[in-house]
Amino acid sequence: MGTAKRQPWVVGVSGASGTPYAASVIRALLAAGEAVDLIVSRAARLTILDETGISFRDAHWRTDLAAWLGTDEGLDDVRYWPAGDFAAGPSSGSYPAKGMLVVPATTGAVAGIALGLSKDLLQRVASVTLKERRPLVVCVRETPLNGVTLKHLVELDAQGAIVLPASPGFYAGGSTVRELVDFVAGRVLDAVGVPHSLYLRWEGELGAAARKGGSDGAVPAEGE
Repeated sequence: MGTAKRQPWVVGVSGASGTPYAASVIRALLAAGEAVDLIVSRAARLTILDETGISFRDAHWRTDLAAWLGTDEGLDDVRYWPAGDFAAGPSSGSYPAKGMLVVPATTGAVAGIALGLSKDLLQRVASVTLKERRPLVVCVRETPLNGVTLKHLVELDAQGAIVLPASPGFYAGGSTVRELVDFVAGRVLDAVGVPHSLYLRWEGELGAAARKGGSDGAVPAEGE
C-alpha cells in the first residue's frame, strides 16, 4: 500500500479582528494530526500586523506563520496558498479537502460566500466547499450585525454552512483572553468533529469550572 493521500482542512483567514482565533484553530488542528491548507486574505495580513506586529508575507509564509503561531511544530503539514492564486489546488472540487473553516470571517467575506462572488481564493474555496457538500464553518466576527449581513448568514445556513459567531462562553471558567479565544476555536473544531482539549466542557455540574481552576464559577445562562 502507498502512503495515504493528504486530505487537509482549508483554513481561510479574512480581515476581521480576531486573528488569534485563527491561530488557535491552526495550532489545534496540527496538534490533532490534521493537515492544513492556509489562505490569508490581503486584508487579513493588515489585521495580523495590527494585532500581533507580525508581517505575513507570501514569500516568507513559513517563517511568518511560525512567529504568528508561536511555534514551528507541525508546519510540515501546512500548505500555503496566496489569496490571489485562483489556480490553487483547493479552488477545484477535485482537490481532496475535508472541508473549510473561515476564521475569522468579515461581513464582506460572509456576503461574498453567500452570493457566490468568488472575489478571491478564500471566497472561491468556500463556494467549492459548499457545492461539494463538504463542511464549511463561517466564524463571523462583527458586532452589531445589520439586516443585510443577517440575511447573508441565513442564506449560508440554508446552503449548508455552519454559522458560528465568535462568541466566547464563560461557563468553562475561562479567566484569560487566551482561554476565551481557545473556547471559540474549540467550538469551531467541535463543529467538524476534530478532537481537542481547548476548553473545559459542560457536564451538568454547577460550579465545576470554579473547582477545576476557573476564576468566577460562572454557569450557563438559562436556556443554554
